[in-house]
Amino acid sequence: MTLYEELVARGLIAQVTDEDEIKELINNGKATFYIGFDPTADSLHVGHFMALCLMKRLQMAGNKPIALIGGGTAMIGDPSGKTDMRKMMTKETIQHNVECFKKQMSRFIEFGEDKAMLVNNADWILDLNYMDLLREVGPHFSVNRMLAAECYKQRMEKGLTFLEFNYMIMQSFDFYTLFQKYGCNMQFGGDDQWSNMLGGTELIRRKLGKDAYAMTINLLLNSEGKKMGKTESGAVWLDAEKTSPYEFFQYWRNVSDADVIKCIKMLTFLSLEEIEKMESWEGSELNKAKEILAFELTKLVHGEEEAAKAQEASKALFAGGGNLENMPATQLTDEDFRDGSVDILAILVKAGMTASRAEARRAVEQGGVTVNGEKVTDAKTAYTKDAFAEEFIVKKGKKSFNKITL
Repeated sequence: MTLYEELVARGLIAQVTDEDEIKELINNGKATFYIGFDPTADSLHVGHFMALCLMKRLQMAGNKPIALIGGGTAMIGDPSGKTDMRKMMTKETIQHNVECFKKQMSRFIEFGEDKAMLVNNADWILDLNYMDLLREVGPHFSVNRMLAAECYKQRMEKGLTFLEFNYMIMQSFDFYTLFQKYGCNMQFGGDDQWSNMLGGTELIRRKLGKDAYAMTINLLLNSEGKKMGKTESGAVWLDAEKTSPYEFFQYWRNVSDADVIKCIKMLTFLSLEEIEKMESWEGSELNKAKEILAFELTKLVHGEEEAAKAQEASKALFAGGGNLENMPATQLTDEDFRDGSVDILAILVKAGMTASRAEARRAVEQGGVTVNGEKVTDAKTAYTKDAFAEEFIVKKGKKSFNKITL
């Protein structure tokens, strides 16, 4: 099986241009490809996971990845899939986020001479002369065609700012620049990026001629990936300070029965032969598949030692055995106690088990919260410091646990 055939078999490729040329390049390790990441937070999240795994697969086959950090395009904000304009960030915030991304990406792809590259489009976008850009790039874009693009159509009713309207041009200019500077001959992206990606290919071919060797692949990144990475309490981050290895493990351990094999195919590096055997699993066997998925992905992001600890903690909670030391824990301080006590709502919020007191109140009133196995039904329930002298385990729903200490 060729690499391209494997990507198809894993369900990664949704749409391509120039399929024969793409097969030739990636199957023979001749692709220099880029994927863009806008630094809108100080950590990558699960929604980026598929792209990172894909970069790793292709690099293992001899292809050269370029991780493009959108330090320049983040100054604008991508309107794709957004109902409102993205909040503007300062240059300092963007630069901080860029540095965080670099560190996390290094766990997936190998940077260095003749290996993967990490570039920031701020290096060319922030120095652009507006009139020069209009004359160089503007004639190659039809406003009518741009407005027909899906990424703009869904914003037209509420209002699309001129700032955001420029995003497609900037992303297209990225591919043009990467093609000229680094010989980048391929771009990957999610299905919500298709119009932007085609704009880049068309710009290269219009300016440099049809023989310019630039192609696009549209991967099933965002339609699936954006469904991942969101929970009641927010995003699932790759930064251990934001989402602990245990929480990360549990996120994947709790995927639906319908999604577990699909996630194993797309995101793990287990062979298709191994995965094919799992496809016939049913009932309790699917729980084993979920544990395999959770362990493999936690190992990939946080290392094998942390994955083993998370697995042990999960077994302790759900199978009645194992080591509770690795359970997620939250430490209360004097500031958390008011008039000598702390209520259950404050505990749930402090532990990150709910995003707000209102959400915590609903969880309690709906009977979804226990402390040391005892159901808590009164939202006014409060505890003095003596209650935490011994084990204090809070459970929300069937799968969220936290050990509370002083």
